[in-house]
Amino acid sequence: MNDSGLRIVTYNVRYFGHMLRGLASTVGPKRRVAGALASLDPLPDIVCLQEVETSSLRSTIAHRPKQPGETQLAAFMDRMVETFGAQARDMPYEAFYFRAHHYKLGEVSLYTTGLAVLVNTRTLEVDAHNVDRPEHITHHHVQRLKDRKQSRICAHMRLRRRGDGRAFHIFNTHLSLPTPFSKEFWATKDKMGCGVNQLHEAKKLADFMRSLSGDEPYIVCGDFNSPPASPVFRYLTGDACLTCAQVAVGQIDPSATRGFPTAGFMHMRMHLDHMFSGGGVRWLDTEETLPFGDTASRFHGLSDHMPIVARFTLDAAPGATASVPSVG
Repeated sequence: MNDSGLRIVTYNVRYFGHMLRGLASTVGPKRRVAGALASLDPLPDIVCLQEVETSSLRSTIAHRPKQPGETQLAAFMDRMVETFGAQARDMPYEAFYFRAHHYKLGEVSLYTTGLAVLVNTRTLEVDAHNVDRPEHITHHHVQRLKDRKQSRICAHMRLRRRGDGRAFHIFNTHLSLPTPFSKEFWATKDKMGCGVNQLHEAKKLADFMRSLSGDEPYIVCGDFNSPPASPVFRYLTGDACLTCAQVAVGQIDPSATRGFPTAGFMHMRMHLDHMFSGGGVRWLDTEETLPFGDTASRFHGLSDHMPIVARFTLDAAPGATASVPSVG
């Protein structure tokens, strides 16, 4: 691999409906998000998205599908093709959708949730994924509300670099909000990342990643609904032995809960999105990662979150003395 490393983006896109407060998805936000991603130089090798719908009343009420059954991700990828085509460039991404939850009223699909991963097939090969069975990590603090609680999942992909065939893993997730059905919720002023349910989900997540990655490098990213210095963040960077990309390159202070907001709601600013690694990933930079509200960002105003954009390289495989042939 060349010295430029690989580039990864994690981004909560709020169902591509931020202009309508998340109530409906329209063509414009999809086109603008596609344009922002396509304008990154170098292009990302991996894009992890949170809050992407399958197909529901919200995702179609303001944007009619081109054909029956068209998913929100398919509609977004049409905008990606359109964006690259307008610039006389080939669109290099293959998209994978991981479905999390589905709310229905009779036969009407009201609300769906899910995750997506876009892979740049010029630089990477897909070796395996869990699209058909994403890992469920939801912790149900109140069992009688189990069926009403939004499911939380972890998407997984095993990828290989083209050229040397080095394998690594990508995990994409979105943890729950802290449950109000616990005394700890009401006992703390700062609640995000302090929920007992969130900590249980973080532990399930860590166990799942260890079971699949073995001694191979891996990255986990997404919306953790937990700021730095919170119990969830401390667990992931402590007991789970993960390295935070922004900490590794000196962009944030891990003891400052509000030093670098990645999300905003009304006047609130929160650092909820993260990128962590384990097993031989070395972080190079987080260029293009700007705090929420920074008008210099090409992603300003496109969602209630800002993306984290980072570049990394993989250490040599243990015992490796030569490049591994590419497979696939």
